[in-house]
Amino acid sequence: YRLVGLSYKVHNSLGYGHQEKVYQGAYEQELIINNIVYKREVYVPLEYNNTTIGKGFLDFLIDEKVIVELKVAPTIIPIHLRQVLEYLRITNHELAIILLFHKKGVYSKRILNPHKLH
Repeated sequence: YRLVGLSYKVHNSLGYGHQEKVYQGAYEQELIINNIVYKREVYVPLEYNNTTIGKGFLDFLIDEKVIVELKVAPTIIPIHLRQVLEYLRITNHELAIILLFHKKGVYSKRILNPHKLH
């Protein structure tokens, strides 16, 4: 709840219409101010047959546990969900949160790693 609350603070301060990187920078400042342990733009190798074929970057990894992805869009679309599910699978973390910044405010979606539910 705290991580989502910080996104509301960012949106209330900046408003709508900025690029994703602007919201990421402001969100990072809130993490610092609130003494939340995080890493930004964490490299995630995308592999096929034990060969790296691409790369991804987590927007934020909070306390080595929670992936936080920020998006600027009218709605969360399937590609956002697939991206986060793939990050969860690769990193083996249990939880990710998508924070969607749009003109009506912030929408958040928690996503559990389906591979950890067994």
